[in-house]
Amino acid sequence: MTDPIRYTLTPHHPEAHLFRVACTVPDPDPQGQVFSLPAWIPGSYMIREFARNIVSLRAESGGRAVEVEKLDKHTWRAAPVPAGAALTVECEVYAWDLSVRSAHLDATHGFFNGTSVFLAPQGRTDRPCQVDIRPPEGSAYKKWRVATSLPRALGSAGCAWPLGFGLYRAADYDELVDHPVEMGSFTHFEFAAGGVDHEFAITGRHDCDVERLSADLARVCAWHLELFGSPAPVERYVFLATVVDDGYGGLEHRDSTALLANRADLPYPGMKSPTEGYRSFLGLCSHEYFHTWNVKRIKPAAFIPYDYGRENYTPLLWAFEGFTSYYDDLALVRSGVIALEDYLALVAKTATQVLRGSGRLRQSVAESSFDAWTKYYRQDENAPNAIVSYYAKGALIALGLDLQLRAGSDGVASLDDVMRLLWRRHGCTGLGVDEDDLYEYVAEVGGTRSTQAGRKLAGWLRRMVHGTEDVPLARLLKSFAVDFRLEPENAWPSLGVKFSAGGGKAKVAQVHDGGPAQAAGLSAGDTLVAIDGLRLSAANLDTHLRRRGAGERVEIHAFRRDELMRFDVVLAPAPGIARLTLAAKPTVTGAALRKGWLGA
Repeated sequence: MTDPIRYTLTPHHPEAHLFRVACTVPDPDPQGQVFSLPAWIPGSYMIREFARNIVSLRAESGGRAVEVEKLDKHTWRAAPVPAGAALTVECEVYAWDLSVRSAHLDATHGFFNGTSVFLAPQGRTDRPCQVDIRPPEGSAYKKWRVATSLPRALGSAGCAWPLGFGLYRAADYDELVDHPVEMGSFTHFEFAAGGVDHEFAITGRHDCDVERLSADLARVCAWHLELFGSPAPVERYVFLATVVDDGYGGLEHRDSTALLANRADLPYPGMKSPTEGYRSFLGLCSHEYFHTWNVKRIKPAAFIPYDYGRENYTPLLWAFEGFTSYYDDLALVRSGVIALEDYLALVAKTATQVLRGSGRLRQSVAESSFDAWTKYYRQDENAPNAIVSYYAKGALIALGLDLQLRAGSDGVASLDDVMRLLWRRHGCTGLGVDEDDLYEYVAEVGGTRSTQAGRKLAGWLRRMVHGTEDVPLARLLKSFAVDFRLEPENAWPSLGVKFSAGGGKAKVAQVHDGGPAQAAGLSAGDTLVAIDGLRLSAANLDTHLRRRGAGERVEIHAFRRDELMRFDVVLAPAPGIARLTLAAKPTVTGAALRKGWLGA
């Protein structure tokens, strides 16, 4: 039996935000063992350069220091050691990134993703791994616990009690880095759904109604589990949530998810109906949970295996993130957690987001997927005019596809069937997904009445994915007794800009294509100080615009760097906003299709 790669992780100096992490290889490469740290984390498609957080690194064998040579930005090679001797490399990792992507440590808690802290011994990453997670020293940390989906090491006395420090295990390096870990004095609760045990850990001050959250999430998770069918891909699933005053984000893992949320978005005791923030938080949980199937097990072929040292390009994020973005809110309404009208408002919000950006007319979702590494995750002030979100437009494409599958089969077929095909043929087998696979399955599911109809629908999908035309939502929704319309967001005119958040100053963050500000020559970075001789701020802009009409000319004074400049701006009508409402007089067929779609 092959000896495991052994790791030891200690939050040895929480006040300085330092983890100490050791990796012991029992049989290092005789030519010199090479170690590397990932440059990115799956699910977040941007090179993060985690190795930049390594403060120090040393190696030893048999109590003697071993020389280490740095080969590149995230790779090291230890000198050869005597035959039969083990090699240990130890590093200090600075952990001060309060996000779902990296690592964070202070006197209140610790969190890490394995890609941020665990060195990979090259040529040994297929070996079993054993991890000793140790507590920080000192009486202040006596109440700290551990929450993670990492399985405990068999027969480990150090992990005999739930949420304990001690020994954990992983089948290989890929599995090791796919289980984030939270440690501290968190709120912990459990619930069951679909025969699967679920745990939830909340870090940070909060007044969450955990019974409400447990009940709602149980319904949502049960719906996802029923969609894909038995057996479930996991026996145990863990939600790790850090709550702050202002934050939002999630990152999927094979048996868990890491979440960052606004504490005000959690349900509170006495809350009668879901707030907008709580609906958003439930949607985030639902999104990451759907990833348990879609992207963690149903994977693009380009991700098998992951190459942690460089970008892993795929044109398919519109399916793996976009389809997930469609199902996240759909699960909320179909499980009965939110009302039908609330769901339609969420769809309208997504449609508005997509239609507002002229980048959708320049970039396809296939291009957006492929360029995620350099464009979507590195957005600048011109992003709305240059790129389209494969999340948001991908969700609208999924919606359009689902509606056509249902309408074309009188409700017999749906996108659910496509997802189940993907699960059976790829998720259960480990076979990667190519783009043509998706079109093939759409043609197969859409061909319930005729092969030609299925091929036509697959052709429509290909055109949506590689083209820049809008999804015809108004026409498609009409068959489901839902009215779609665009109407002005406000009764007053618009400048065509977006201001930077915070500070109160009217500092321009983005200038929209074809808008009044762009035509007048205003640019991102300008700070607007006056309109028609009156002081202007981000807070009072609407007050000024309410007194004017589209087509009126106003004088804007603004600072560009340290130069005061003057601009003549011709105001334009307010941009449109999408609204979805239930048809006043639905047809029998439309009502039946809508019920099959939304379960209401």
